[in-house]
Amino acid sequence: MSKTNIKNKKTLKNILERLYSRYNHQKFIPPDPLQFVYRYKNKADMEIAGFLSALFAYGAVEQIEKFVTALLGKMGSSPAGFIRNFSAKDKKLFKSLKYRFNTGEDIIKLFEILKKVLIRHGSLEKLFLAGYNDSDKNIIPAAAKFIQALNCKGSRGLKFLLSDPANGGTCKRLLLFLRWMVRKDEVDAGLWKKIDKTKLVVPVDVHMGRLSRILGLYKRKTINLKTAIEITEGFAAICPQDPVKYDFALCRIGILENCTGRKNRHCPDCELFELCERK
Repeated sequence: MSKTNIKNKKTLKNILERLYSRYNHQKFIPPDPLQFVYRYKNKADMEIAGFLSALFAYGAVEQIEKFVTALLGKMGSSPAGFIRNFSAKDKKLFKSLKYRFNTGEDIIKLFEILKKVLIRHGSLEKLFLAGYNDSDKNIIPAAAKFIQALNCKGSRGLKFLLSDPANGGTCKRLLLFLRWMVRKDEVDAGLWKKIDKTKLVVPVDVHMGRLSRILGLYKRKTINLKTAIEITEGFAAICPQDPVKYDFALCRIGILENCTGRKNRHCPDCELFELCERK
């Protein structure tokens, strides 16, 4: 954040708190892929459903919703149980299933990887904790170890799904999953209790990048992992105990108010309208 924005930290916090109060409620979760986490009651199933939903959270919201519904529908009432018992006979269920960059073979390989993780570690959480160090500045080193431990040798599609933070990309979908698992409020599930939420990094896509620029949280010309960390540091100056707190609420501006960066009928009612008008 610039010095000017630091001086206006209280104003920004008030704006963000109003957004949080307005949108951070379970009724606003659909059509967000987070909805699939809450279709299950068992922690193991919620974790696997969340991971799969986050990995395929690219493209139009409606497409994501349709695909993940089909994917989980083939896995029965227990996604974790299905993965643990995944066998050769189950492969035929997914061979013809495709989603944009990903083929049925990518999905089958992913399931085989996850099966090994569940058998060896018991859960994704335990695998993640094996590489987590509370002394790290943020969650990125642990996230990189987590992805590398999944040993995602394979197709370009599989490598796209399991993006490695060590390569410098935003890894938006992985960071989104970690937000769901670590934070706990009316929206985020907070299933993982041993990770400090102050270590989280904001999941940044084009929309979040645009809104963060409006808020004055970064000035970089490109959006990458360094940008995500800079944006997170900006939010941490506003809310140090929970820097990713406002992510869900800000994303509702795009989903519910159809924000594209151009004026529309929702603009006058948007909490960011005054800031946006100045840009």
